[in-house]
Amino acid sequence: MQIDLFNTDKKSNRELTIETAKLIEGLRLHFDFINATEEKELLKIIDENSWLNDLTRRVQHYGYKYDYRARKIDKSSYLGDMPKWLNGLSQKLVNEKIIDFIPDQAIINEYEPSQGIASHIDCEPCFGDTIISISLGSHCVMNYSKEVNSKEKEELLIEPRSLIVMTNESRYKWYHGIPPRKTDKFNDEILKRQRRVSITFRKIII
Repeated sequence: MQIDLFNTDKKSNRELTIETAKLIEGLRLHFDFINATEEKELLKIIDENSWLNDLTRRVQHYGYKYDYRARKIDKSSYLGDMPKWLNGLSQKLVNEKIIDFIPDQAIINEYEPSQGIASHIDCEPCFGDTIISISLGSHCVMNYSKEVNSKEKEELLIEPRSLIVMTNESRYKWYHGIPPRKTDKFNDEILKRQRRVSITFRKIII
């Protein structure tokens, strides 16, 4: 009998991510929510719009501007109607029965390879019970933990063109963040990051 020296039982990155996501109640993953052509067009549209440099990473706000320092949003934050291209994505979310409402606020974040975001729970008094994020460009490893500085973390490999939906416990009881580094180690592989852009949709509470 020939012995296979390689571990043929090793889970794929996607399988491992799906398995880990099941540990976080209320978290849903949708792979390949958009195709590569749609992704390229979205990145083109995003880069044609103005970026803000309020943070260490570049951001864009649509619908309402979120005040990061005060952690608040109100009627004075209104920027105008959401653009058609974002409304198109919102309608796709509804049509595919991923959500049952049209978001009225979006934040676009750009992450260069060495950039991340501190572990956090999205502002509870500001936004509704569902957070939706679409990933463009590069992969990243996103950490989920029950405490903000906990060393016990669940790691998910977020693929480009994928979608995360956070509800229930994943929305209100789990912190999520992205470590600031140029490479990720996931499933015993070293993965080099490239530029990543995320589109996060929310429904505001005023």
